[in-house]
Amino acid sequence: MTLLGILYFVAMFGIIAALIWSGIELLRNEEDPLDDRLNELQAHAMVSTAARAPKRKSGGGFVNSVLYFISLLPGGEDWIHETDRELAQAGIRKRQATVLFALFQALFTFTLFALMMYLQRDNPPINKLVGGVIVPFLLGWLLPKQILHRLVRRYRQKLQEALPDTVDLLGIVLGTGLALDQAMMRVSEEMEFIYPELAAEFATVVMQVKAGQERAKAFQQLVRRTGIEDIKSLSAMIIQSERFGTSLSQALKVYADALRQRRRLRAEAAVAKAGIKMLFPIILFILPVLFVVTLVPGVLSMLQNLRGGIGAR
Repeated sequence: MTLLGILYFVAMFGIIAALIWSGIELLRNEEDPLDDRLNELQAHAMVSTAARAPKRKSGGGFVNSVLYFISLLPGGEDWIHETDRELAQAGIRKRQATVLFALFQALFTFTLFALMMYLQRDNPPINKLVGGVIVPFLLGWLLPKQILHRLVRRYRQKLQEALPDTVDLLGIVLGTGLALDQAMMRVSEEMEFIYPELAAEFATVVMQVKAGQERAKAFQQLVRRTGIEDIKSLSAMIIQSERFGTSLSQALKVYADALRQRRRLRAEAAVAKAGIKMLFPIILFILPVLFVVTLVPGVLSMLQNLRGGIGAR
């Protein structure tokens, strides 16, 4: 087998494995009704915003031109809004992020298409159609989306891990007599190098309030950006405390203890799942190698003995 054939075999194995993994990730249904309800509310908010948004116009720079061209495609406007939302939930909120993601997806798809067509230049036309057109298109569409979903989950996990300590510190700072905005800014400054993601979110809320936006609306936008149920509960607690004039510092201390308990339960659940997750790699990769290492020397020795045993000259 030539080197090109080996590379082709490895590439096809990677493509099939990536397709199977992407299909499992897309079809997997996680039972989380609170998260489903939050995503539904976000979808309605995005639809209403899109309905009120003016129609895109050409010109206005490279970014606007690319977005206008994408919006002309079937389903392009929905793709732009969905990608904007997911990039925001991944902590990427630059204006040109959607355009860069679209260009990366197009370049990745074209690179896969060119590579597969080169590897299958001597194959029949039906193989070129499947391996050179359909497979690169599916991978070019699915893999960048899966990477973005992974970034969203990682960003949410970082916020989730930072929330108990940050809420506890916020309650302590509020107990010293500072106002809510000053306390959140102080917590953001203290947590900037420890939990930069949540510190940036708190600083964004404070900047929005200082710019004249209502605090309730600023916290609602925080919930939409992050998509975390614990932050939604924290926002509701702060808004209700401001509305009814109740003490917030003591409530935050109790809530921080509850968040730590939830974090401990999540860690215990992850440890309990580790044994089941390790079962399949052990069966597929470790046990076959173990069998080869332990059985092949014995089999070779037995064959050698039989070759020089009864009936040998």
